[in-house]
Amino acid sequence: MIRPALVLALLATPALAEDSKEVSCGYQAQVVAAIQQARLDRVKERDVPEAIAASNPTWPENYNAAIPLITPWVYEKKMRVVRQNDLSEAWKEVCLAN
Repeated sequence: MIRPALVLALLATPALAEDSKEVSCGYQAQVVAAIQQARLDRVKERDVPEAIAASNPTWPENYNAAIPLITPWVYEKKMRVVRQNDLSEAWKEVCLAN
């Protein structure tokens, strides 16, 4: 399983170093929500980065690097879980706890 702390470490750039953990986890949660919506919209897993980029997301561009890392985590879940749970909130909670 991809850990939020790993994603945060991979996203650590000078621009992001200024972001607080709370801000960074919030952006990561937005990425997770976009991936979850792509799954609900039946976007093929391999097409998720392009589909999200086409939606003009509001998070800093650096967070696009997390899309291919987080997508498998969302797509490995049963559709019932994706439909019934707020994966972004779960991600944010774990991210803030790390």
